Amino acid sequence: MPRVLVSDKLSPTAVQIFKDRGVEVDYLPDLGKDKDALLARIGDYDGLAIRSATKVTEKLIAAATNLKVIGRAGIGVDNVDIPAASRRGIIVMNTPFGNSITTAEHAVALMFALARQIPEANASTHAGKWEKNRFMGVEITSKTLGVIGCGNIGSIVATRGVGLKMHVVAYDPFLSEERAEELGVAKVELNELFARADFITLHTPLTDKTRNIIDAAAISKMKDGVRIINCARGGLVVEKDLIAALKSGKVAGAGIDVFETEPATENELFGMENVVTTPHLGASTTEAQENVALQIAEQMADYLIKGAVSNAINMPSITAEEAPRLKPFVKLAEVLGAFVGQVTEEPIKSVEILFDGSTTTMNTRALISAALAGLIRPQVSDVNMVSAPIMVKERGIIVAEVKRDKSGVFDGYIKLTVTTEKQTRSIAGTCFSDHKPRFIQIKGINLDAEVGQHMLYTTNPDAPGIIGLLGTICGRNEVNIANFQLGRDRPGGNAIALLYLDTPFPENVLAELRAHKLIDSAKPLHFDVNGG
Repeated sequence: MPRVLVSDKLSPTAVQIFKDRGVEVDYLPDLGKDKDALLARIGDYDGLAIRSATKVTEKLIAAATNLKVIGRAGIGVDNVDIPAASRRGIIVMNTPFGNSITTAEHAVALMFALARQIPEANASTHAGKWEKNRFMGVEITSKTLGVIGCGNIGSIVATRGVGLKMHVVAYDPFLSEERAEELGVAKVELNELFARADFITLHTPLTDKTRNIIDAAAISKMKDGVRIINCARGGLVVEKDLIAALKSGKVAGAGIDVFETEPATENELFGMENVVTTPHLGASTTEAQENVALQIAEQMADYLIKGAVSNAINMPSITAEEAPRLKPFVKLAEVLGAFVGQVTEEPIKSVEILFDGSTTTMNTRALISAALAGLIRPQVSDVNMVSAPIMVKERGIIVAEVKRDKSGVFDGYIKLTVTTEKQTRSIAGTCFSDHKPRFIQIKGINLDAEVGQHMLYTTNPDAPGIIGLLGTICGRNEVNIANFQLGRDRPGGNAIALLYLDTPFPENVLAELRAHKLIDSAKPLHFDVNGG
């Protein structure tokens, strides 16, 4: 039974979901605040469910020897060292949709609060003053709303802006013209957004490209009297530049829910009359807190029990519905990669993965990850589908994907081609109705070979005596042959043999086999046919 640690406060219903799905769970909501105690216990768990209090550092990940999945109940994963988790093959999940509406509504609320100076007017009225003339607001109708980042949350804010009869412009490199038209917004470049917007709201993750996206240079391109709202991430706005612009009047107001340093107990923004601040409340509604907790419990349980992957940061998603159909082809892709990885001794420059026929409709990203894991496992034993793409990239290997309509007798197959400085090597395979992987082509030579745990692969000229030679050597050394497949490119040309053995081929016999005039090369192979 898989075991999960919940180290931050999470809904009791979420804890019950783990139990109902067959996952053992330890609910220790204060453990995430105690780094040493968490470090001492993390090695016992397959999964770690967190919110924002737990910091999943490289040191913690190194101690998490059994950890398979980290689940963040919420959208932000700033508190997780994703590269370190990926290198260790640990899936990192979040819940990008659970608090989208809540965060979007908070941004809109801040926009209204800024437009009508509601917090200051409220404080003044509570103090017994009647400063009607002091709090002159502005209308939102017909103003231009600039949305930076038009993903899950940004698109909701955009549609709310359209509903408020605002003109909405959006900057997002991944926003298509079709999606912009569907939302009713104008897609623009960032500088045009700065020039046009009366209100600017940020809804982008914090990355190297978005960090400090609002700085003094950006503010100088904006309208005088612009109002800026940030409910996304601290670090998107350079606070000292914003403060200067607020003091000068260039920026008329700011609604800030997130800060460069959190918890933010001291900040020069505090106390400024034209600033509305909240303590990172974007996701703080009863509905959102419950939703993200339930979602992360369901996602983690589905992965640990069924192998389904949802909303992973560092792994292609695999739905619970497609997992049974995909599983044999994941194994196929892995053994194809493992074959090439074991027979290729020189550095690999590039990999091409061809999907033919029915395999083109599958989750090819997951299949590519599996193939890459098999490919580099002979050199890096602890690699998996999560860490493989990163390791391949670090080695400078170029990966290409090709999809093709059905072109042969098989409904669908996968072909892996690897290029080195000296040669190009390819292998193709498919799965039949028994869901077992089979090799159907090696080096352009057709054959039909069942994949076994222990195999022997030879290349040789097409000449009489190969079957007898291999059979004699195996028999003399008490190596039983479970299956024997031959193939050739033409009569008298190049040929291959693939033997499925009951036991590993003895290393001391390889020299004898390789020295024979009928054998060009011989390579013992090992495949993890039962794992994964």
